[in-house]
Amino acid sequence: MTDSTRSAAGTGTGDSAGERPDGSRTRLVHGPGLLVVWLYGVMSVGAVSRSLYQIATEYEHAPLAYSLSAMAAVVYAFITYTLVRGGETARRAALVSCAAELVGVLTVGTWTLADPAAFPDATVWTDYGMGYLFIPVLLPITGMLWLRTSRR
Repeated sequence: MTDSTRSAAGTGTGDSAGERPDGSRTRLVHGPGLLVVWLYGVMSVGAVSRSLYQIATEYEHAPLAYSLSAMAAVVYAFITYTLVRGGETARRAALVSCAAELVGVLTVGTWTLADPAAFPDATVWTDYGMGYLFIPVLLPITGMLWLRTSRR
């Protein structure tokens, strides 16, 4: 029996699926979470447009950097989607994605400092997101803290 079936049948609370007994999802976008989802949305638009433009016009100049920026764009878009979608499954997916994003930012940030020659052009995560006011390194930490403390 699926979680939605249990909720509909009244035999479960629906908590594991992030649904309330009435079938509605638990909202993740409320209070400070609204700022988190807004920032992820802005980062999604910025990273997607930057990477698409760079890949389309100058990919051969810095393929690694532009591919990593495209990967960051996908991560940001997925996290934005999960936060807007809501529910406990989306919360867990967002937590895992924020942790993966933080690992990516720290890895790429360290890599760009250790081997600058590998990056003839910057990525979204270069120098831990310095070109984006360090939002790329602060946002996943903020997102994980908010997701863990805002349970309803």
